[in-house]
Amino acid sequence: MSVIVPLYQSVTQYKNENLQNKIKYRKGYKYLLLQTYTVQTSIKPSECIKAKFIELTPKGLLTILEYYAWDGASGPAIDTKNFRRPSLVHDAFYQLMRERLLDLGWREEVDKELRRMCREDGMSWLRAWWVFRGVRFGGEGSAKWQDLEILTAP
Repeated sequence: MSVIVPLYQSVTQYKNENLQNKIKYRKGYKYLLLQTYTVQTSIKPSECIKAKFIELTPKGLLTILEYYAWDGASGPAIDTKNFRRPSLVHDAFYQLMRERLLDLGWREEVDKELRRMCREDGMSWLRAWWVFRGVRFGGEGSAKWQDLEILTAP
């Protein structure tokens, strides 16, 4: 039996647990990407970043691999079609920051990418501005490393 261990947790945490007939999971995902998606962004790290489902090149090319899961719009934001692609890209970037693969100094530029993509996908300038203000005001905690609870069942 194999267990996939998040980057920020050690395998030793699982050695003393009885894993037989149990699953480990997290809550919070709503959408599943069904084909790999690549987009040019303004986020240009000094070296290539590779996570399990996300890759970012120094030229700003972001690739999100098939079967990546994300939760869409968060908080008071309305989850509409013109917010799906921007939320996918934004969630991927925030995940890279949470996993300490992308420096938090990129957060404002990531939030600007969200606003740009919202406009590109047909969102009104006013709503896109409010989305931007919302992530600037309330998104910092989502970009910082978190010790997320791992649940088990049964």
